[in-house]
Amino acid sequence: MSHRAYLFSLRLSHALRDVLNEGYSKHKLLKDLMAGCVVGVIAIPLAMALAIASGVAPQYGLYTAIIAGFFIALTGGSRFSVSGPTAAFVVILHPLVTQHGLGGLLVASIMAGIILIAMAYARLGRFIEYIPESVTLGFTSGIGIVIATLQIPDLLGLPVTGMPEHYPEKIALIATNLHVVDFASVLVGAFTLGFILLWPRLKTPVPAHLPALIFACSLTALLNRYGFDIATVGSRFNYTLANGLSGSGIPPVLPHFEWPWLRTGINGIAITLNWETIRELIPAAFAIAMLGAIESLLCAVVLDGMSGKRHSANSELLGQGIGNIITPFFGGITATAAIARSAANFKAGAQSPLAAIIHALFVLLALFSLAPVLKYLPMPALAAMLVVVAWNMSEAHKAVHLIKTSPLSDIIVFIVCLSLTVWIDMVIAITTGIVLASILFMREIANMTTLTDISKNKKTVSFPVPDNWKVMKVNGPLFFAAAERVFGEINAELKSLEGIVLYMEAVPILDAGGLAALARLMSDNRKSGKKMYFAEWQFQPLKTLAKAKVAPAGDQVRFFSSLEHALEHISIPDLETL
Repeated sequence: MSHRAYLFSLRLSHALRDVLNEGYSKHKLLKDLMAGCVVGVIAIPLAMALAIASGVAPQYGLYTAIIAGFFIALTGGSRFSVSGPTAAFVVILHPLVTQHGLGGLLVASIMAGIILIAMAYARLGRFIEYIPESVTLGFTSGIGIVIATLQIPDLLGLPVTGMPEHYPEKIALIATNLHVVDFASVLVGAFTLGFILLWPRLKTPVPAHLPALIFACSLTALLNRYGFDIATVGSRFNYTLANGLSGSGIPPVLPHFEWPWLRTGINGIAITLNWETIRELIPAAFAIAMLGAIESLLCAVVLDGMSGKRHSANSELLGQGIGNIITPFFGGITATAAIARSAANFKAGAQSPLAAIIHALFVLLALFSLAPVLKYLPMPALAAMLVVVAWNMSEAHKAVHLIKTSPLSDIIVFIVCLSLTVWIDMVIAITTGIVLASILFMREIANMTTLTDISKNKKTVSFPVPDNWKVMKVNGPLFFAAAERVFGEINAELKSLEGIVLYMEAVPILDAGGLAALARLMSDNRKSGKKMYFAEWQFQPLKTLAKAKVAPAGDQVRFFSSLEHALEHISIPDLETL
């Protein structure tokens, strides 16, 4: 199973070690420098926008791109992944900030990092294979809808200062403010959106985000000069430094160490770090860890398909855990691998994790040198960028294809996951989706287990079968979801017979539920005196029977090594009378 070793391996800095072992040249370094700078340009506005969407000031998104982007690339298991704030977390982080403030979010991120490291050492990375596509498409589509909804106030210039926790309340608040739409904000948002969508047609190496924001800033300055009031990062956010210096926009300081729980909580008050607080944050931390694991490993799988390389799933979880533990101490919020930025990284020519490290250093340099400029970014333009992110995240084309081509069970799971993500909670959506998908899958597998009368099949049955006997073939696994039905059918057949030969050659599995159903069948027919002969059990069912000490019972219940021996046993008396 060496081709699947990537699912089980675990070592610190797996991806970087692999690259260095292969040989790292000056040519590769130049490619990594170029890719890192390209992704850095993309990451700066996205990191700010995602921080705002999560309910915190934009600088915390930049801190995340810097610290998490550096340490996860350094310690992780995917050579092309770029980590930072992502759209997937918005649906978890926004309510968390509302309830516990920035301090609560940072503590929950540290707890999630610890869970991710525990998952790595438990070798749980391989279980990404067991999450159905209908579940992942359902919750990513739902997240896309929620993110797009959160951008409506900034896109339309609505006077909404805070969004409620639940989606119906969000919709109601937006609807009550639609009468005061600011058409100048709509113009800037629409211009940015159209620019981002049309720019790729020029096929230039420059990512659309940079020129889109430059032109959007120019348009905003022009409109504001003529009396309009379009919100910008500078007009929306303010800061006060430790030395008393205050200003608008993003503080021109580098991320610095501070205990996460001392950061501001609700109403500017730091949270109290105790067991009660930790208990309240555990559900959010678990949700962050699960989504971070899914998002980062799905990203690594996508990059494997693009590059032909293999990531180490558990090493990537380890890197994500380390990054999410370190980052909050420097003010960064929750991070995971970002599929869009990672794909851009690979397409820009990245050769190793150094490209992601360079991206983090590029953002650090931009924070140090461009902080005064970043305050001019218009909020409608950042909202338009997030609408594009939401659309890409929803993977609408895949969702449409799934609905058109997949079985009804997959469509049901997709719709349930999407609906629960939007209207209730993403964790509930993922949990319900996986459970529902498992139940529907087990039902389908159970229906594949069949009981067939082969008494007159001369190719299989080589001896004549007496009139008061039948030969039945059981085909499929006898697990708890199928065994009760199959053994019930056998019991019904036995009522009009002297005995039955059960051909078990096509039964690969007998579990505890199947064993219990078999025990009930044997008990019922022991009282009625009916005979049951089992032929050609496979190894796993035989092992299960032996462990449960199920043994033949005289001539009433017998086990035969082959169907021929069983048929010979019931046919010879008839042959002797001829």
